[in-house]
Amino acid sequence: MRVSDTEDENTVSARFHETQRWFIPTTFIWKGADIAFENVWFTYPSRNTPVLQGLSIRIRHGDFAAIVGTSGSGKTTVISLLERFYEPRRGSIRYNNEEIAAIPLKVLRRRMSLVAQEPYLFRGTIRENILLGMEEVTNEALLHQACRDAGIHEFITSLPLGYDTDVGASGVSLSGGQKQRISIARALIRDPAVLLLDEATSNLDSESERDVQAVFEHSGRGRTMIVVAHRLATVQKADVIFVIDQGRVVEKGNHPSLFSQRGIYWQMCQCQELGI
Repeated sequence: MRVSDTEDENTVSARFHETQRWFIPTTFIWKGADIAFENVWFTYPSRNTPVLQGLSIRIRHGDFAAIVGTSGSGKTTVISLLERFYEPRRGSIRYNNEEIAAIPLKVLRRRMSLVAQEPYLFRGTIRENILLGMEEVTNEALLHQACRDAGIHEFITSLPLGYDTDVGASGVSLSGGQKQRISIARALIRDPAVLLLDEATSNLDSESERDVQAVFEHSGRGRTMIVVAHRLATVQKADVIFVIDQGRVVEKGNHPSLFSQRGIYWQMCQCQELGI
């Protein structure tokens, strides 16, 4: 069912809740979500050339999926469309076989959490930054567990004020790795079915990148994880890697299979001195 762009969010929400009355939520059946892009075309309002040109990808629930490609190939656009920051010009985007335009924005975004390249922290305490935007009251046990999963709990508890430590403007009192771990904890405490990572380690040094990558691999277990990456070393363990060029998928597979094809992915690995 394609929903008209002229429909307001209240209409979409009413229809969604009515149709969901007789369905068992898929989160009761499995953790994660099936994601599908089918022949998706998209052009940014400020440009004339399409960024995505018939993109089609399928990601199974619980998979660690990576999206790689050269700069400008459309990698980040995939995340933006899935979050519905923009609407596709043509094609279909489905979440558990349901058109995402038919899911109220509030519901859709509650099912997903995004960790971006630049961690956004605000003036306030560590606790306030992690719980930012949470509608329900969260108990201390859930807060601490999210921080353990993000690998930041021990650091926080070592501070004199613990979770009530003020991070300063833009988290100035924290290192890049610490800020990114707090961003991860903010994402995990929402217990998302889909975890989105957009170049989430690209601004970190090599040691911090390895540590944060280990956190992602641990926290992503059991949920669908979609990673946009430039550094291919961070996606070697992905279940499936989609190589995008000029807005469409040109190669698909895991790291060993793509490497052995000696195609675009192999060339990217050579540039980064990455082996099999």
